Amino acid sequence: MVRNDIKQFVDSIPNDVTIVAATKYVDANDMKILFENGIYNFGENRVDSFLSKYEILKDNKDIKWHFIGHLQRNKAKNVINLIDCLHSLDSLELAKKINELRSTPLDTYIEVSINLEENKNGVPYYQVEEFIKQIMNYKNINLVGLMMMAYKDSSNPYAEFNKLRELRDQLENKLNIKLPYLSMGMSDDYLDAIKAGATHIRLGRILFI
Repeated sequence: MVRNDIKQFVDSIPNDVTIVAATKYVDANDMKILFENGIYNFGENRVDSFLSKYEILKDNKDIKWHFIGHLQRNKAKNVINLIDCLHSLDSLELAKKINELRSTPLDTYIEVSINLEENKNGVPYYQVEEFIKQIMNYKNINLVGLMMMAYKDSSNPYAEFNKLRELRDQLENKLNIKLPYLSMGMSDDYLDAIKAGATHIRLGRILFI
């Protein structure tokens, strides 16, 4: 159930920061309530769940659909031309598949492994420069930024998020490109992410009772 003060919460977020509602455990009715209260961007983690909700809400052309979970190459064909944005590009194989399947350029974030956690997806931070060089000629990938997740129980998430911002700044200068967006911060650490320069925060639990 959506929190009772959702409008006030939305209004508390800076205007230059976009809330992407992580709707993994949410049905279409709650998504409609979020939309009515100023949240127009929805992020799904799983292909099957995305497809069922998309079918219900597809007539609402003001919704922006984000895929924020790990996208398996064998399932990419089912969603890649329905979503507006992918937050989790993490391999050249997936990049090639997107480029083949997508009919128009897809706004895409590279998922970066800042902490090099073994059980997390993402391109290791020290390989991102080379990764970008290899995908720059893919006409159906419109690279818009970087995405990351902090340690689950981090004692200093701000420092982690700041590393991504610094990496973005370095890449822009070195490669002479623009990466305007940083997708970072979730319900427990979004304030630190905003402080570090997040443009998109992926919020789930905090939007609900």
